Amino acid sequence: MTKYNHRLNIQTAPILREVVFGVEDGMVSTLGAITGIAIGSQDYYMILLSGAVIIAVESISMGIGSYLANQSEQEANSRKLVEEKIELSEYPEEEKTELFRMFLRDGWSKNLSRQMIDEASRNKELMFKEMVYRELEISTGELTSPLKKGLYMFFSYILGGLVPLFAYIVVLPVALAMKVSMAVTLAGLFGLGAATTRYTKGSWWRTGLRLLVLGGVALFVGFWIGKTAILISK
Repeated sequence: MTKYNHRLNIQTAPILREVVFGVEDGMVSTLGAITGIAIGSQDYYMILLSGAVIIAVESISMGIGSYLANQSEQEANSRKLVEEKIELSEYPEEEKTELFRMFLRDGWSKNLSRQMIDEASRNKELMFKEMVYRELEISTGELTSPLKKGLYMFFSYILGGLVPLFAYIVVLPVALAMKVSMAVTLAGLFGLGAATTRYTKGSWWRTGLRLLVLGGVALFVGFWIGKTAILISK
């Protein structure tokens, strides 16, 4: 018998968020910035230097930001878990009543809810898991290492940022490199959006188009700033 596997389980979802966010932000922000610099300066080495600086600084910033945000969330969740254990120890009957109401809220019959309460109350660990899941809406999968999430964000941003910059590395003429960079990055954004639907129920072309539009906005802003810089310098 073939074993059924969920495409997106509770351990994968938090990591997927970091990867998609990092790659998307890396492509969008780097594309917008270096396009503006390319139009405004037409200086090949300035474009490469600026792109490298943007990717280096932003990847570190995004990685640290992800780590701190997830660390704070994990600490808050850990505190809730401790408080829940104390409540179960000091107010067991009140907690049983509360869980019973949550079973009813979720659609279970009264008889079955009572049976589940009786079963859970005889097993402290099971009772704790039920309260954590139904009351706090916290799952063990959400306690993924903040450091791991930060590293995923860091490397994902670098990967995404290299996509628009790569054209300038392999294509020397700035005008041609700029066109290749825009085309490859926009195609990459569409592909990234479409790929995420492997783990979701969304439409691949709608999700891809959404990221493509976001990239287009960043491209427009960079293009406009570059053109403005040229006009001001004249």
